[in-house]
Amino acid sequence: MIDLTTGWLGLELRNPLVCSPSPLCEHLDAIRRMEDAGAGAVVLHSLFEEQLTAESRDLDRFLSIGESYAESTSYFPDMTDYNLGPDGYLEHLRQAREAVDIPVIASLNGVSKGGWVDYAKRIEQAGAHALELNIYRIPTSVTEPASVVEEAYIELVSAVRHAVRLPLAVKLGPYFSAPAHFAARLDDAGADGLVLFNRFYQPDFDLEALDVRPHLALSTSDELLLRLHWVAILHGRVRADLGVTGGVHTARDVLKSLMAGARVAMMTSVLLQRGIDHLTAVREQAVRWMSEHEYESVRQMVGSLSYRNVPDPAAFERANYLRVLRSHALKGVPFR
Repeated sequence: MIDLTTGWLGLELRNPLVCSPSPLCEHLDAIRRMEDAGAGAVVLHSLFEEQLTAESRDLDRFLSIGESYAESTSYFPDMTDYNLGPDGYLEHLRQAREAVDIPVIASLNGVSKGGWVDYAKRIEQAGAHALELNIYRIPTSVTEPASVVEEAYIELVSAVRHAVRLPLAVKLGPYFSAPAHFAARLDDAGADGLVLFNRFYQPDFDLEALDVRPHLALSTSDELLLRLHWVAILHGRVRADLGVTGGVHTARDVLKSLMAGARVAMMTSVLLQRGIDHLTAVREQAVRWMSEHEYESVRQMVGSLSYRNVPDPAAFERANYLRVLRSHALKGVPFR
């Protein structure tokens, strides 16, 4: 019997398949189906910083009206509807926690401390097993150096870490000049896990309307390579658990993620494309492969192809760049 259990953020998961944030996570029935299909844990859709800001702004506006007019009570919003914002998220978290036996991880998406510390505390009180900080920052200032950007991340993680006892994961984008060093700093700031990598959605140009429009493209397995590269480099060199997100579609993608050094492989796009039941197929195929290759457990597999364990670590460094170019030339394909 193959042991699929894995550790993530101090939690014991029955397997490394984690459903990451998506619209599917907004529905309790879908979360129950994720558990039934074999998910090891689920990360709820994110509560966005803009929602917290809007809540504060709206309340300030209504209170301001109340100071000016005697009949001001008629201006206050129906708090039942109002609570469908951030407070509604907390209620959904409570219900999800009660609906399934697998760990339910909350997610905060933003860039500044703002209301994060307060809501991290409320998320902890609502019963989340852990919290994922989905830091989505795109620096656009030509006067802001990389050190300032990184320091903002560190301050945010440190502030939340000091506010709650919840296990804390940090979801990062790939655009750092020294990712390994920055990962170590997040380690020191109190991150229990690092999720690599966030997908930043790029706008597209509408040539007819001469406008810039949002554009969403679901991931493919081709995007996995960047994640494998950096997880393999970081495995065993930081204390934080490592997770892969983006490009995990198949059982082979999951197995590669584990061998690189990830403890969990997170899936979103493929579940939107193929449905939640795809989890069952991925799990069964992974078990079959492990059995055929005589693996007894997931833990035996984790990090087996990491930087520290492969015969030639240069495969992760510049030397690999030269080898790739050489192999391309040897195939007789002309460079253009």
